[in-house]
Amino acid sequence: MKNYKSFIIRIEPFLPEFISGVLWTLDITGINEEEPYLKIFTAEDSSLNVARIEALLRNLAEQNLISDFEISEEIIEERNWNEDWEKTINVIEVSDKIVIKPTFRTYNAKEGQLVLTIDPKMSFGTGEHQTTKLMLQMVEKYVRPDFSVIDVGTGTGVLAIAAVKLGAKRAIAVDNDEWCYDNGIENCELNNVSGKVQILFGEVKDVSEKDFDLVIANINKNILMDIAEDLTGCLGKSGLLILSGLLDTDEDDIIKRYSALSLEVTDKKQMNEWISLVFRYK
Repeated sequence: MKNYKSFIIRIEPFLPEFISGVLWTLDITGINEEEPYLKIFTAEDSSLNVARIEALLRNLAEQNLISDFEISEEIIEERNWNEDWEKTINVIEVSDKIVIKPTFRTYNAKEGQLVLTIDPKMSFGTGEHQTTKLMLQMVEKYVRPDFSVIDVGTGTGVLAIAAVKLGAKRAIAVDNDEWCYDNGIENCELNNVSGKVQILFGEVKDVSEKDFDLVIANINKNILMDIAEDLTGCLGKSGLLILSGLLDTDEDDIIKRYSALSLEVTDKKQMNEWISLVFRYK
């Protein structure tokens, strides 16, 4: 049976949304919020260790963003992980229209609601995090029936699945994590969109197709800065690029980076300290 490493992180003050965003810059495959601590997961053979997490959090402490932290490590079996996330994943009403539920929860849909069945396991994209909610709300606002969509760093596949269920003609969802690849395929099957959503293992630069009507990426600032040319290279001249995984303090750097690639911001949405930005060619 495949094992995983788990790190339990206690932080003062407890700022789960902010700290989660920082921790996603590491080589991790999942985060659980279990107040008053966060639990992160990675493969047993991952190079991630306590020292690397300490260095990251120590940097936050030096910036007076946190005052104290404590980290412990354990090895868990896959079946224990499944029990763990089933206790914490709930039904999420993302908007008046979009609802996300796992297979092990029941939900009586209201008229006109779109219910997405997502079992996240160790992939990012449960709908709990503000950035996922922001992205789903933006996709709901902008997707059109004739759109082709690419979802970069797809995680659970929820954004690509939502785009198709909201009317897009097709979507490609790409991730360089093997667990996300498998999970994305499972979730497409759960939502009966396997014929319209193609899950790819790899990175955006590996996708040969271009001229997408909608390019979406919910990752983090550092990666979005690094892959800016790849993302814009996928974008059709009249298409839209929607980004999140961003703190409000990231906004200026991201706008500067993408403006240099002839894009301009046309919309912004914020939830607490997290933001989503919409770009199009000038």
